[in-house]
Amino acid sequence: MRQTDMRAIVVNEWGGPENLVEREIDRPEPGPGEVLVRVHAAGVNPVDWKTRASGALIAWGETPIVGWDVSGTVEAVHPGVTLFAPGDEVYGMPHFPRQAGGYAEYAVAPARQLAAKPASLSHVEAAALPLAALTAWQALVDTADVRPGERVLVHAAAGGVGHLAVQIAKARGAYVIGTASAGKHELLRSLGADEVVDYRAVAFEDVVSDVDVVLDGLGGEIAERSLSVLREGGRLITLPGPDDVPADTRGFRADWVLVEPDRLGLREIAALADGGALKPLVEAVLPLERAAEAHELGERGRTTGKIVLSVV
Repeated sequence: MRQTDMRAIVVNEWGGPENLVEREIDRPEPGPGEVLVRVHAAGVNPVDWKTRASGALIAWGETPIVGWDVSGTVEAVHPGVTLFAPGDEVYGMPHFPRQAGGYAEYAVAPARQLAAKPASLSHVEAAALPLAALTAWQALVDTADVRPGERVLVHAAAGGVGHLAVQIAKARGAYVIGTASAGKHELLRSLGADEVVDYRAVAFEDVVSDVDVVLDGLGGEIAERSLSVLREGGRLITLPGPDDVPADTRGFRADWVLVEPDRLGLREIAALADGGALKPLVEAVLPLERAAEAHELGERGRTTGKIVLSVV
């Protein structure tokens, strides 16, 4: 391997996980306002396998490489960048939803789309945070403006976004209710959930009421049913897509949130982590070359927390 080469997991063609193949390719170079990050770990998210299957992104690079969550060390900075210097530990979700190339030994990122890695977390733990935690933060804090004492219902509360949303809502002083299978209830209570509903045993709308904010990571009928548990002036935030926002919100506020790179949000999330109020759950850590296996595991839909690829 040449000194300017790197290992990367490339999408050979759009389709199944078997199309993720390891190749040696040219290392990217940072442009104006950018830094080169030596990736230590890369988080795996549902958007990774969904885009791998269809290629549905705004813009792909010449060599398609999925992955947005990265945690690593700054290798080089373009002249004029003052936020970071070589050797700094950083994490973030650069370029989303355009290609970031996270499944690789090196990635280029705008300096202002990164933040200092939480000092209390390993690179693997930090790589589990950006996309999922920013999604929860932008939904609950920036959009819903959750206040102390409000009642927040988090659907799929043990999932990648959900388990972080429970902790963020709790850190905001909310009373947190989560839906999950019975086997995950103890875990959610340990993360701060005040109440947990087994969606397999009971319809959540039959046992939950007077909710101020619903975070819906499932969409479809769940969003429609969630309106019935909201109190007057309540807010429904849905994540799957704009088509999942109910057409008739019956006077409630309903929004769709698409996560975006956010340096300030990353800094707030790091502060929560370093303060002990936010802990990412990592169910599986696989080496970079086993990215296809990581996608297969994620696509089963039974993951608690996150899957992370170890690059270094």
